[in-house]
Order: sequence, then C-alpha cells, then structure tokens
Amino acid sequence: MTEKEKMLAGQWYNANFDAKLAEERAIVKDFCLELNATRMQDFPRRRKILREILPNVDVDAVEILSPFMVDYGYNIFLGAGTFLNHNVYLMDCAQIRLGKKVFVGPNCGFYTAIHPLDIIKRAEGLEIAKPIVIGDDVWIGGDVTILPGVKIGSGTVIGAKSLVTKDIPENVMAFGNPCRVVKKIGLETLLV
Repeated sequence: MTEKEKMLAGQWYNANFDAKLAEERAIVKDFCLELNATRMQDFPRRRKILREILPNVDVDAVEILSPFMVDYGYNIFLGAGTFLNHNVYLMDCAQIRLGKKVFVGPNCGFYTAIHPLDIIKRAEGLEIAKPIVIGDDVWIGGDVTILPGVKIGSGTVIGAKSLVTKDIPENVMAFGNPCRVVKKIGLETLLV
C-alpha cells in the first residue's frame, strides 16, 4: 500500500517523509494562500479556488471566510448552509464531515492526526488519522479545538474556547477543557 492508501484506510502511515503526500499538501496550501489573498468581494474567483481546494463540497452552498487552511481538501465534506468564520483550519488527514447549517466560529481547529508517543516512531514521521463527524445545525463557538475521532450530534452548541476530546451527543450545550455536556437543549431553548 502507498502511504496515501494507508492514510485513507485509517492505518499508521508516513506523513512527514512521503513525497506524494507532501506534494499534495503543498499544492492545496498554495490554493489556500491564493484564496486568502483574494478579495472577499471577488466571488467568482473565490468560488473557483474553493472548487480546487474542496472537490467534494458544493462551494455555492457554503460560506468560507479567509484566512482558511486545509491539509488535503479532498477529505472534507460540508453540508449546505454551513458557515466557516475567519481562521478555520481543517487538518483533513482523515475525513471531516460537517452537516447542514453548521456554524463554526473564528480560530477553530479540526485535527484528525494522532502522532506516536514514542519519540523514535514520532521522529520517523508516523501518524494515524481518525475522522471527525459533526451533525446538522451545530454551532461551534470561537477558538474551539476538536480532536481526532470526535463526533458531535445534531443541534448541539459547543461553547467558545472548548477542547473537544470525546463524542458529544445531540441537542446539548457543552463547553470547557475538556468539553463536557452542561445541559440538554431543545428547539424551545434555541428560540428564546
């Protein structure tokens, strides 16, 4: 198997020293830099660049503010009506799936990569990636960090500056470091 095939299969792979993966990251990061240097009012150019960065996303159905950065782009799936505020980073070594109408605050990071604790294996460039899945109608406050393998249920609100280390169920408010459920919420709570 190639290192990319291992990465996509959720196996340990060489992220740092594989030439093909490094080239893919460099290409998409150049597109991200181009996007981030493009005026916000130049909608046609921004959409064209976003199509290069996010081939599996209907870029006409989402809003992404600059700066914006990804590792590969092809592992990202965003539902219609999703909004990503300034300075969102999607480390998509594994799939990152955001449902419909997900609002992500500024300075948020979605991290799928896990590095070995063993210093020798870490120095060899090994890592494994676990997917992140976010349901529909989720609100993620500013400065939130979401770690590998986390799932967040639909209708949930994650408070600002939270570190999400484990799954969070649907229709709850959760915040903190580590992020924990604070209360159940429903439609009546959201409309107040």
